[in-house]
Amino acid sequence: MKSERDFLDQAEAYIKGELNEQEASLFKDYLASDRHAREDFIAHQQFIENIKRYGERVALKEELNNIHANLDVEEVLAYAMPKKPLIMRLWDKYKINSLVAASVALLAVFSTLWLTGFYSKDDTSRYIALRRDMNNIRQNVKAQNALIKDINKNKAGITTPSHYGATGFALSSNGYIMTTYHVIKDADSVYLQNNAGISYKGKVIYTDPTYDIAVLSIVDENFKDFGNLPYTFKQNAADIGEDVYTIGFPREEAVYGRGYLSSNTGYSGDTVAYQVSIPVNPGNSGGPVLDNRGNIIGVINSKQTETDGAAFAIKSNYVLKALADIPEDSLDKKIVINKKNTLANLSRTEQIKRVQDYIYMVKVY
Repeated sequence: MKSERDFLDQAEAYIKGELNEQEASLFKDYLASDRHAREDFIAHQQFIENIKRYGERVALKEELNNIHANLDVEEVLAYAMPKKPLIMRLWDKYKINSLVAASVALLAVFSTLWLTGFYSKDDTSRYIALRRDMNNIRQNVKAQNALIKDINKNKAGITTPSHYGATGFALSSNGYIMTTYHVIKDADSVYLQNNAGISYKGKVIYTDPTYDIAVLSIVDENFKDFGNLPYTFKQNAADIGEDVYTIGFPREEAVYGRGYLSSNTGYSGDTVAYQVSIPVNPGNSGGPVLDNRGNIIGVINSKQTETDGAAFAIKSNYVLKALADIPEDSLDKKIVINKKNTLANLSRTEQIKRVQDYIYMVKVY
């Protein structure tokens, strides 16, 4: 882009659908390749949406004010209501203020419902990122910890910490684990528990909120290197309809979920994510999505509530881009991504047996 003005002009044209197919495709590719441009575009898009909603609210308010100014309540009631006995008319005379107040209240209620999108059934109200569920769990955990501390004040002074869990998977043979950023955000401490129930102390090494990615390192002296990992990251795009699966920790033991890739974009056309038809829960967040040959094509990070099995996963090529941005001097050990896949010719059952040893429950305290 030549300047910020040119970028904003093209962004508005893209949002309004004024670009031709080739121009739109080039702009979309530019956003996918330039993180800062994509962030500016998202911010500008949200700004335009906010201005639009504000304009709609102002227009509705003016329309309601005009209706109210021209409304003759007594004339409407006189025309609409049949003649009543004298006693009833006298009663109505002193009840008119209540009727007007009730009418205004009803109008206010229905206007509020309309403004808040209650009648629009917008998909936005039906989309819930797993991070929101995780934040609710985080708040509940904090409240439980505070209560436990109060209870234990009168005992031996020992507190019992609570935790919430999600999923992570081995990133390299020397103890690096990948999960999602919203899982470990604001964490006091992190532990990683393998399929055998053994827990290791973890440390947050790197986070990328833009892609919702976090890298952890096992810093426990009892940990031994993984050895060669059996899977690899898929670097080219996956195809719609591909059979995919995930292994995660929506509960205290590993759970297998099978489905298919249903869209090459995520929520509202997000090019950073895939949509996959796999039922997920908050504990699945951070779990890998693998194809039939054992290639990781994405990382689970969100879901849509009113569509059964609709989940979203950060694409593997964006995961690799985020990893490439990690400063080498911030790492105690180099992250070496495995390039040899040993799962390709195995059955699904055998693949799961091999993979589950590298899937971890992420316990955040």
